[in-house]
Amino acid sequence: MSDRETRRRRPTRRLRALLERGQRLVQRRFGRRYRSNGNIRLGGAIVCLLAIVAVVGPMLAPYDPTAQALERRLTGPSLAHPLGTDALGRDVATRLVYGARISLALAVGATLVRLVVGTAVGLLAATGSRLVDAALMRLVDVQLAFPGLVLALVIAGTLGPSVRNVVIALSTVGWASYARVVRSSVLAVKDRPFVESARLCGTPRRRIVTRHLLPNVASPVLVLATLNLGTVVLAAAGLSFLGLGAQPPTAEWGTMIADGRNYLRSAPWLITAPGVAIAVTVIGFNVLGDGLRDVLDPDHVDDADRRRT
Repeated sequence: MSDRETRRRRPTRRLRALLERGQRLVQRRFGRRYRSNGNIRLGGAIVCLLAIVAVVGPMLAPYDPTAQALERRLTGPSLAHPLGTDALGRDVATRLVYGARISLALAVGATLVRLVVGTAVGLLAATGSRLVDAALMRLVDVQLAFPGLVLALVIAGTLGPSVRNVVIALSTVGWASYARVVRSSVLAVKDRPFVESARLCGTPRRRIVTRHLLPNVASPVLVLATLNLGTVVLAAAGLSFLGLGAQPPTAEWGTMIADGRNYLRSAPWLITAPGVAIAVTVIGFNVLGDGLRDVLDPDHVDDADRRRT
């Protein structure tokens, strides 16, 4: 190798080493922010615990969630039944565990549909023509003009009571917020130099969207989805409480509260257990979403950074 080629390669190697060093520093900084963020630790612990209960709990539960035992109906908490039994003698703790699987699966399914539909609409509005943008945004405005829970109630009541129809109803009323977030994020990124360079180089539009636009809108969408999970759990429980979701004898948190409301004074554990489960789930997702927003938002400065500044 000649001296000229060696001198040419030295700056390239130095630049590559600097880039790798900068990437490692960024990864370490984000890793420290993830580990030092109390909201992420607390919310992540709650969500992980709920996921473990939903996946492993039914395998370890000693009772059948739908088997009736009238001789032990409305029994208070004991060693055999830590959360008591309901009006049909079914173990409340077992039904609570099985209900976690249904409630979390319902929330994740509805949120995924919202995310996919809203992201697709937002990308089309931001990257399409003015006519397409105006038409899609007027559709979003119409959807946002109706109260979400009321519209979901109408859709679920029209389709009929079932878990699938609840997912359809909650997915139909929740995608518009994702579309607005994605559209605004794409509009803020699409005119930046690295996108213009890719466009001038003849990069296909599909590749620009997947390689340059989508990664830059992933953070706000992830935060919104995490926050929406708690809202969907609460809305699904409300629809089930009204008789439009899971039907008896299926164990679901909203249905359990509806079954126990007539025994509020004589057997308060029937609504306390699922009520606390819903509250803890919503708080867990909200706290985790707040932590992710603090870490993923580039414009956010936490208290430690303020003190150092």
